[in-house]
Amino acid sequence: MNLVAGVDSSTQSCKVLIVDAATGHIVRSGRAAHPDGTEVDPEAWWLALLEAVADAGGLADVSAISVGGQQHGLVALDVGGRVIRPALLWNDTRSAAAAEALTAQFGAAEYAERIGVVPVASFTASKLRWLRDVEPGNAARVAAVALPHDWLSWRLRGYGPEGSAPLGPMLDELCTDRSDASGTAYWSAITNDYDRELLLAALGHDALLPRVLAPDEGGGEVHASVLGASSPAAPIVLGPGAGDNAAAAFGLGARSGDVIVSIGTSGTVFAVTDRPSRDATGTVAGFADASGAFLPLVATLNAARVLDAVAGLLGVDHDELGRLALEAEPGAGGAVLVPWFEGERTPNLPGATAGLSGLTLANTTRSSVARAAIEGLLCGLADGLEAVLGQGVQARRLLLIGGAAQNPAVQAIAAQVFALPVVVPTPGEYVAIGAARQAAWVLAGGAAPEWPLATVAAPALDHRPVIRTQYAAARDERAAALL
Repeated sequence: MNLVAGVDSSTQSCKVLIVDAATGHIVRSGRAAHPDGTEVDPEAWWLALLEAVADAGGLADVSAISVGGQQHGLVALDVGGRVIRPALLWNDTRSAAAAEALTAQFGAAEYAERIGVVPVASFTASKLRWLRDVEPGNAARVAAVALPHDWLSWRLRGYGPEGSAPLGPMLDELCTDRSDASGTAYWSAITNDYDRELLLAALGHDALLPRVLAPDEGGGEVHASVLGASSPAAPIVLGPGAGDNAAAAFGLGARSGDVIVSIGTSGTVFAVTDRPSRDATGTVAGFADASGAFLPLVATLNAARVLDAVAGLLGVDHDELGRLALEAEPGAGGAVLVPWFEGERTPNLPGATAGLSGLTLANTTRSSVARAAIEGLLCGLADGLEAVLGQGVQARRLLLIGGAAQNPAVQAIAAQVFALPVVVPTPGEYVAIGAARQAAWVLAGGAAPEWPLATVAAPALDHRPVIRTQYAAARDERAAALL
């Protein structure tokens, strides 16, 4: 059996899967927690990766490994390979004004035409502009800019800060992939190249950027010092890695016609297509995928934590929240939750707050509030689906993933909100599975391996337009009040 490893270094934790390269069967796994917060010392990710590898039984029998990671996070390095300040994560919205400044400088239409995305607070370029504006001393020290998965792959190869890594701070050995590079707002999925003018506008000076590898191109080998006493007989090949959403799509084996809706810390709607997207509104980000194609994507800041908040308010767990929701009629009797608890990215309202409206004596019940929470969460994602389809994407089915997707009420209400057949894959760590599939691809060459996708539910299509109609009215009213 030829084994490969896939890593998911997410916002909340690091997961490592050891997988049979031929079949995709998971042999063993490991996990370690990440610190909370919207800025994190990357060293915590490195220690968590080592802990998760150990928890997975080590890499002594593994032939290749690849790292999937949270997108956009700013890892700023000085000339000595030292991290200049804690990494600003995708969900740190302090860079909202910086994104607006960049967009104003070039214009949204020009950004969309040049690189396929328009800056929002989440993107790396916006965080660099924030650093330049708010911490100019730190900005001046930046010699190289990496993303979370780039930095972890670099460390796996033995590079790092002076005095703490065997190969030292060789910044020109930093590598990334198309999918993660496309989330920076200074690399173009359209031209497959960095746009240095946009980098200069963000940071104020040039800096070394990771070399962008092809989806099946090896990124070097894991350094023996990383493995400790459990060194393998042959070197471990390192894949190029991927951004988390692209890795998940690759792990699901998504093809043209598949739209993926992921309900995690953030909510995302994305599809694999054969042509790049250019959305001057900035709603759809024209990312690259992990296979050499494209990944138009819409993200929301408020996803599974919407259910956490409302379940806590009602004093129930998620199972009971779902049971209560199914007691109410579609549309929750007119009660609508616009779930912008932590600001919002789609629509781009970083200072927004949530609102519960349409309440009457008849619908102010636990069941209506529970249903309004699930409907509001899914309607935000349905708005994202509409935007993706507006880019010319053809959809034949919707793959619903993430922890919340396993709730029967979420499945049933999704079949009422979305006007597409809904399929729920078997719960799995699809980012890590996608990274492992990429590692197997790099190892074997040729075409990417085909691994089967198991499903657990396919609720009957039960489209109820009233849900989105009343949500749209409440959404627009709340957005207008915030502007």
